[in-house]
Amino acid sequence: MAVNGDVLRGHTETIILRILLEGDNYGYEIAKRITDAGEGLIEVKDATIYTAFRRMEAEGLLTTYWGDGVGGARRRYYRISQKGREYYDEKVRVWKELNRLLNNLIVGGNN
Repeated sequence: MAVNGDVLRGHTETIILRILLEGDNYGYEIAKRITDAGEGLIEVKDATIYTAFRRMEAEGLLTTYWGDGVGGARRRYYRISQKGREYYDEKVRVWKELNRLLNNLIVGGNN
């Protein structure tokens, strides 16, 4: 059962920032980590992730730099900024509250 891309809409930035909390990384590896963590049911398209990178850089949530790649190819690396850490913390707080409310509405009870 593949999950529709709409599930990620609005959460792409938060997911990327979560990965970058563990250390600087480059686009392909970030996309691969999303797919792996999504157990193959969630896959992010290149256009989606690179559009998010541009938007996040413009908003100051991350910074970029060029690093050496395998075989001499250069890779663009992404690093979370302090503003990105604060944004991530707020999004996680909101996610937890929303998750609690949705559980109440969908599963029932006061979870």
